[in-house]
Parts: sequence; structure tokens; C-alpha cells
Amino acid sequence: MLWALNHVAVANISAFGGRFRQEPIYVGDHKPPHFREVADWMDRFISTVQENWYIWTPTELAAYGLWRLNWIHPFVEGNGRTARATCYYLLCVRSGALLPGRKILPERIREDRMGYEHSLRAADEAWENGHLDFTEMEDYLAALVQAQLDDDGLPFLGADSSYPIE
Repeated sequence: MLWALNHVAVANISAFGGRFRQEPIYVGDHKPPHFREVADWMDRFISTVQENWYIWTPTELAAYGLWRLNWIHPFVEGNGRTARATCYYLLCVRSGALLPGRKILPERIREDRMGYEHSLRAADEAWENGHLDFTEMEDYLAALVQAQLDDDGLPFLGADSSYPIE
């Protein structure tokens, strides 16, 4: 599924959509894992999501997905777009519905780059110090989800919610 999301994310931009990178990549100050380690890190990513599906809240799963995919940077192009789409997919599937709102989470993240990048850096820093801590990302996403739901006047109820889909 992630390969398909990436393929769509870079359609008409790159001929390498839907493939893991096979060369080094540079992303500002962030140093993603070596390309030979990408498949292993992606296996760990999928396993972590599966193992925590019923333990973590929808927002925790989405926050982990958004941060970890950006940290791994598995694709040649479109990593941010793919991470944002994956984040929203995890949030909606774990919540049990497409979340209503005129402007959805990936658009809101794209518009608030400062908060997005700050949350990514905070999780990266925790990881560099030996801790898995993406709570700033979770708080950031929860605020954006609430803003999305406020468009329709609905509270964010989490995994036990049922939202009307129009």
C-alpha cells in the first residue's frame, strides 16, 4: 500500500514512484538510514504499527506513522506527501471512519510547516537520545484534527467514534 501511495504522490513528477531508494539521500540536517537499511526499517515500521494497532490511540498511530516515515525517508521522491497520506490513512482507519471537515489533515499539515517541522525535530531528537517519543507530533496532530472537525462542529472522539460520511 505504501508503494502505491508513493507512486500516486509523485505521479507526473518522478519516474521512480513506488520504489524504495537505492542511493543516499540528503534531507537538510536529517540523515536518513543508509539505503541498504531501508527495507529492514520499513519492516520494523509495519511491525510497530501492527503490534500497537489496538494499544495506541488513532492519533498516536498517525503521529508515529508521520514521524517514522519521514525519519526513514524510504522513497526517492515524495516522502513527505506519502508520510502525510499514510498518517491520515492510519488515523481514519483506526478511528473507523473518514473524518469530516472541509479541509483535511494533510492539507492542514502542509499549511503549518513550522509546527510540522518542529514536531519532527522533537521526535528525531528523542530518538537520537535513545527514546521513542513522538508526543509533540501527537499533540500537533490532535490540534489539527480538532480544527478539521470544528469545520463541521464535531468533537474528536477517537477510536470509538462514528462520524457521518457525506
